Amino acid sequence: MALQEEFEKQGNWLFRNRSYLPLLVVFAGIVIFVWTEMHPESFFLKAEWGSQYYIYICLFISLLGLAIRVFTVGYTPANTSGRNTSGQLADQLNTTGIYSLVRHPLYLGNFFMWLGPVLYTGHLWFVGLVCFFYWIYYERIMFAEEQFLRGKFGDIYISWAEKIPAFLPGLTGYKKPVLPFSWKKVLKKEKNGLMNVFIIFCVMDVAGAFIRKDGEYNKIIAAACMFTIVLYLILKFLKYNTNWLNEEGR
Repeated sequence: MALQEEFEKQGNWLFRNRSYLPLLVVFAGIVIFVWTEMHPESFFLKAEWGSQYYIYICLFISLLGLAIRVFTVGYTPANTSGRNTSGQLADQLNTTGIYSLVRHPLYLGNFFMWLGPVLYTGHLWFVGLVCFFYWIYYERIMFAEEQFLRGKFGDIYISWAEKIPAFLPGLTGYKKPVLPFSWKKVLKKEKNGLMNVFIIFCVMDVAGAFIRKDGEYNKIIAAACMFTIVLYLILKFLKYNTNWLNEEGR
């Protein structure tokens, strides 16, 4: 099999399983975080402020990634920029809004969502390793996705892709989105990400308090975690039992 077809095959497989494979990174991160709590001298920030405020810095980075996803999803039409796992799907090509600055804004958002808890482990070597893994992992997914879009939209896609960077956003040329922002679509599509961010940070924080045996877990993050879980359950119920989150064409 030629390298191009091999990359596309690998990318499509990773695309279908992209909701599950990152769990390996989460598990590894929690294990390394626990080890760090047991050996605090290994934490790369030795200053006191690091232990007090570092969790908020890391949480902010993850929420920044979620905000990029929210901004992306909120302006897109139905059957684009989705969480489908059965295969590639695109009824039309998004070229306005954030897509006028970067071709893969959702994967950019995912990167920052990953980066937050990875930084919280306290080991720069692990941060570098995950960044390398992310590059290899999503490079193939983006390759397969672009092969699909090139085949479906032809010269229209090629012309757009030649002007727009793949991952690092451009600073000029922003085009106003065609559609208005839809909070309903955001709530329907991104509730998982919001809940998962707070669950991961809460689990790591509580695990650290348990290991230290001081009971000093972050009550703000714990409360936010409980809130996002309740919100997720409410939105899940609304999604499957009402039409409140549905919008035509979104």
